[in-house]
Amino acid sequence: MRRWLPAALIMLSASAASGQDDLELFGYLESQLMGAEIKSTFYHVQTNKLRFDMKYSPSDHVTVVANYNDVTYHGKRQWNVPDFLSNQVKAGIADPMASFYVIPFEDQHILDNANLRLSFNSFDITVGKQQISLGSGYVWNPIDVFNVKDVLDPTYEQPGHNAARVDVHPWGSFNLTALYTPEDTWESSGKLVQIKGRIPRFDVSLLFIETLWRFHDYTRLDTLDYGFLELPERRRVIGANAEGELLSLGLYAEYGYNDMEFTEDFHEWAVGLNYTFDFQTYVMLEFYQNTFAKSDYHDYDINDWMRFLAMEQKTVSRDQLYALVQHPVTDFTEFGVSGIWSISDGSFALVPTLTWSLFENVDVTAYANVNFGEDGTAYSKLMGDGGLLRARVYF
Repeated sequence: MRRWLPAALIMLSASAASGQDDLELFGYLESQLMGAEIKSTFYHVQTNKLRFDMKYSPSDHVTVVANYNDVTYHGKRQWNVPDFLSNQVKAGIADPMASFYVIPFEDQHILDNANLRLSFNSFDITVGKQQISLGSGYVWNPIDVFNVKDVLDPTYEQPGHNAARVDVHPWGSFNLTALYTPEDTWESSGKLVQIKGRIPRFDVSLLFIETLWRFHDYTRLDTLDYGFLELPERRRVIGANAEGELLSLGLYAEYGYNDMEFTEDFHEWAVGLNYTFDFQTYVMLEFYQNTFAKSDYHDYDINDWMRFLAMEQKTVSRDQLYALVQHPVTDFTEFGVSGIWSISDGSFALVPTLTWSLFENVDVTAYANVNFGEDGTAYSKLMGDGGLLRARVYF
């Protein structure tokens, strides 16, 4: 019963204020079916999601934003990670621990965003659970330590993060952002400072982030909670980002240097370009390198795969290339094909996508994913060919 309390409180507040012009109520209902063929058997999981959004602005200086997500899963709710792995990797899994390597799909009932923004002449203050989006990359964002995108569905919305944020505008010819994400101590809390500005044809930014990277050792169990041993580590990122247009080409680049407390320092960078032809076909290319990942797939181990599948790290393969081609078939239908190539291990995934505005406020999205690669590579056939069908009704 308690899981419905946040949604009930939001709806009750919204109902009480429904006659006010400064209150906005909106959201969507989404039903989604996702499946994959694993070892000659096709499994699927069906998802129902209700998102309820509220925005309240009693004045030009005060804005309150909140949204509640309720998600239920049906079908195959637990996926065994060893089913996706090569025999070489599985050989390193101790038999008593085999049952722990599971990716669960658990129902969610969360207040995903809830924040207050105070606006002044030269700065804004935002406090509460809020969106933190960094970088201009489509699939990979080297300077974003808060979110990890799904390479098959990179535009899907990201979760909110609890933070206090100050945006100073303008600060000379630049804008300044300071962000603090509180944890139990100052040392483990996240801090960010970013300076953004404009040079001819390009928006540029420089940033510094300090955070605690919470990843796990998936070869050892914590005897206290009988789960995998957590290895929190201080992580400092010095990064830069640029995006703009040159000769009708959209161009962007991101770079992040990661200064680590215990593990070896590493860097991430991404560059991309996009172009829309006169006949409305859109094309995009994005290259990404992460030196924390490995370049030889024979060196991939259970930690690499589990951290990737649990979204503790962005990739299992060091060098990758993403390509996308989209074209509007009709005014309400768009067809696209994307390809993801692991340059490091030679594997490849092909993802044809169809989006359809079926009725007013009703969108349908469908994609298939087909993998081409040797066992143990990033996009091997062991990862399973499958697809997704999603219908969303906005209100």
